[in-house]
Amino acid sequence: MIPSALSQRAGAGFKPEHFAAIIAEPQPVGFFEVHAENYMGAGGPPHAQLGKLREDYGLSIHGVGLSIGSMQPLDRDHLARLKTVCDRYQPESFSEHLAWSTHDGVFLNDLLPLPYTQETLFRVGEHIDEVQETLGRQMLLENPATYLLFAESTLEETDFLAEIARRTGCGLLLDVNNVFVAAINHNLDPRDYIARFPLEAVREIHLSGHSETVDDLGAPLLIDSHDTPVKDPVWALYETVLGRIGPVASLIEWDNDVPAWPVLRGEAVAAQRLIDAAARQRAA
Repeated sequence: MIPSALSQRAGAGFKPEHFAAIIAEPQPVGFFEVHAENYMGAGGPPHAQLGKLREDYGLSIHGVGLSIGSMQPLDRDHLARLKTVCDRYQPESFSEHLAWSTHDGVFLNDLLPLPYTQETLFRVGEHIDEVQETLGRQMLLENPATYLLFAESTLEETDFLAEIARRTGCGLLLDVNNVFVAAINHNLDPRDYIARFPLEAVREIHLSGHSETVDDLGAPLLIDSHDTPVKDPVWALYETVLGRIGPVASLIEWDNDVPAWPVLRGEAVAAQRLIDAAARQRAA
């Protein structure tokens, strides 16, 4: 099984509208990330652009459609298409979400949460084993942004993720913004979550922006919207993580209201400064 092996650099999510600006000159990023489902066609401009980027940059492929958390079997056709993409581009990293998005053959355009029970632990582990065996590579599992909790959950999310990593040998993708969003929504301290997270299994980090609103009772409600710069409390939490585990590949996600490339690049440069500082601290 090929392990995830991104360099300890900052990266950015690739958007086709940025292609011309990116290839015009060398960029201060170590890698780009793309959604696998956008590259499951046979050819065309998407593949031409990604092929060009792959010549000079590391690549992380991020899935959004496997429905790892579903109690139903994985879609074998979707998994086969995913294997074709990974075989074609040989990414340094492949990741998916701890969520479900399909039921009875119907695709739901959302990443839905699941209760943390022994039953779901077993099923998610089975699915990850199947993915890793099919792809011949380690996958990373991303912690979710959540807006509700399940009364039937018998495991803490951090314990669930730690046990999944132990059973399957998968790595973890720590989405720091998701941690902050979920903690505020559930009136928890995000630093306590990080203290309990199995950081030794983290192979990649995601950073993104969120939007702020209130629920029907007037309590704060954060939405993982990926449409703003990274907020200051998320940067601070990210520094805490780097202080614990040292430099690690870190991606800026910005999927809605996408800005011009220099703005997105500036976010990646800010992340790189913190990675470099963590590396100096670790060396000292």
